[in-house]
Amino acid sequence: MPPRAGSERIAVVAASAAVICLLVFLRSLSCGFVNLDDYEYVLNNPLLRQLDAGAIVDAFTKPHAGFWMPLTWISLALDYHFWGLNPLGYHLTNIVLHAVNTGLVVLIADRVLAKGHVTGSKRGVSDAKATSLNPPLSGGKLFTPPLIRRGWEGLGYPVTLMLAGLLWGIHPLRVESVAWVTERKDVLNGLFAFSSVLCYLRYARLRESGEAFRACYLLALFLFACSLMAKQVTVVLPLVLLALDWYWERVERAGVFNLLIEKIPFILVSGAMAAITLHFAKQSGILLPHDTLPFVQRLLISGNALFEYCRLMVYPAGIMPLHIIDLSEMATYGAKTAVVVTACIVLCVFRNRSGVVVTALCFLLPLLPVLAIFQNGLQAFAARFTYLSAVAPAILLCSVFAPSFRRGGENGRRWGLGVAVLFLVAVTVVFAVATFRQIAVWKSTETVWTRIIEVKPSGRAYKERGMYRLANGNYAAAADDLALSLEFARRADLPEMFNLHAFRGEALRQQQRYGEALDEFTRAIAVCPRREYYFRRGVVLEGLGRKEAALEDFRRAGGVEEPMKWLERGACD
Repeated sequence: MPPRAGSERIAVVAASAAVICLLVFLRSLSCGFVNLDDYEYVLNNPLLRQLDAGAIVDAFTKPHAGFWMPLTWISLALDYHFWGLNPLGYHLTNIVLHAVNTGLVVLIADRVLAKGHVTGSKRGVSDAKATSLNPPLSGGKLFTPPLIRRGWEGLGYPVTLMLAGLLWGIHPLRVESVAWVTERKDVLNGLFAFSSVLCYLRYARLRESGEAFRACYLLALFLFACSLMAKQVTVVLPLVLLALDWYWERVERAGVFNLLIEKIPFILVSGAMAAITLHFAKQSGILLPHDTLPFVQRLLISGNALFEYCRLMVYPAGIMPLHIIDLSEMATYGAKTAVVVTACIVLCVFRNRSGVVVTALCFLLPLLPVLAIFQNGLQAFAARFTYLSAVAPAILLCSVFAPSFRRGGENGRRWGLGVAVLFLVAVTVVFAVATFRQIAVWKSTETVWTRIIEVKPSGRAYKERGMYRLANGNYAAAADDLALSLEFARRADLPEMFNLHAFRGEALRQQQRYGEALDEFTRAIAVCPRREYYFRRGVVLEGLGRKEAALEDFRRAGGVEEPMKWLERGACD
């Protein structure tokens, strides 16, 4: 089958969406590294220091930071080779990868919305001229009424595709995946996953028409394996492909059994990668045991997460870098879970609307590995987890506006198309502004924790910001933050609270507020008599003119100033 006429113009639409996305995210070039995993992933990662055969072998045979992600480590090693520890290069790579992914989403939208092109034989679509003008959308069950087949003399179809790409690509939920260096795994995984889906959709079309298809199938399988070696979240991709088969009515024509046989290589690759990931995760101890977080609580946390993902896609307010599980809010989690369950029941009732159901499945399935059922951290949910799942809702939303293109064309009026174009511009501007502002959150460690404090203050957030400010010489602000962190720690009876006293004492000492510093170091020593605390209290006593007491503390410290580190309670015994 020859390529469809207009495919070059679809590529232009994809490239245009990618360029717009690139421009929106350029601000992240000014962002630095942050103390949320960037130190483990880049700054202190020995895997990145050499780009040779040994380093590549280590990337494939050893985990780092608890994860087995060889292609992600190699990607970061390439950045280190060219940029060293200059964050600009790492952010540039993230931006470019995400821009390419936005273009791929446009192409996926084209394949999905052009359902009639694949199922033409079933629906009686045989007019070569009609199908060559534009990807026919008459088979798509998302459209009521269906679009007429119009050529590229109208802008309806390209505007639909552009809108789909931008609704996904410049949504504020994408910022975390792009502006945070650690999330290289997201954008790299997306590159391979979206490419795999595109190859699979082409394979399905070629197989329906009886043309050679094996190369597309093998390439889809290879890209799927690559996506898993960047981040294992795509372990559910075989199920997503089955959902697309159902939407394209391949289940009716080929049969469920044949489609399952077709997915066996994908399932085997998925199972092997999942086994490797779980093996290294258990070795690293990053999975929370069920006695720490019972199954019922995991379900409620998962329901809350799904509710928040849906809310944030529609109303992206309150996005912050770290949403910690709050066991005191289980009642709220339960109420949100009830809403999610109700929505699922409604979908089951209207399961004949395959477009909506498949969209829901393609939204839910990529989220399954990152829900609390497989919890590997303290996060309740995270914006980055929507990177794959948000594609289907973006395409669905565009299909809602597609009939306006048809009405404008049929009636000879352009009001429908004009409204749609204005909506596209409005959404682009609103999302671009929101995304531009959200990128500023990731400028530094201080801005990250400041954003968390703005949305939901916590002892950890004040502690992290205070420690950062202390390390960068902002002693007055550090002392204030650590004081606020102490208030949270006292309420929670935190065993490691002595650290806060010690570091606040250091911030006060640097300001020569010796009286307050003496009190803080004394409180820290009462719980944890460390030599580094004694030395600094000795300096404080010396500043107060109490030389004999200072000499005694220097003696206990061994006369050597040692660096202070955050300590566990057991380190004091």
